[in-house]
Amino acid sequence: MSDPVMPELSTVSWTASATGLNFHDLAEGSGDACANGNNATVHYSGWLESGSLFDSSKTRGTPFTVEGVGQAPVIDGWNEGLVGMKPGGRRLLKIPSSLGYGDMGIDGVIPGGATLIFEVELLSVS
Repeated sequence: MSDPVMPELSTVSWTASATGLNFHDLAEGSGDACANGNNATVHYSGWLESGSLFDSSKTRGTPFTVEGVGQAPVIDGWNEGLVGMKPGGRRLLKIPSSLGYGDMGIDGVIPGGATLIFEVELLSVS
């Protein structure tokens, strides 16, 4: 399977939250929306703003479950960005470093201060 390609962002109409997270729904989905405390099973791909892919559940072929959305052991941008998504929905997240990996980054993977771009597909909510 080839690596996912970052969507073209120049035409995206972002919605900004008070925390600095930006999101854009590519597809709304249907059913009950993900709320704080839910478990969310997703497929995702993450890129640096340069377009460099740093992680993707799609290339591994294995969905990822975020347990306890809102307080899950994932970056803050995910805890906030998954809320309101409906199963089958696809969302772009533009996560500032303050809601990602901060000034430290992840050695050899994500530079300090990096803004991250994720495409997230919500497969199910429980």
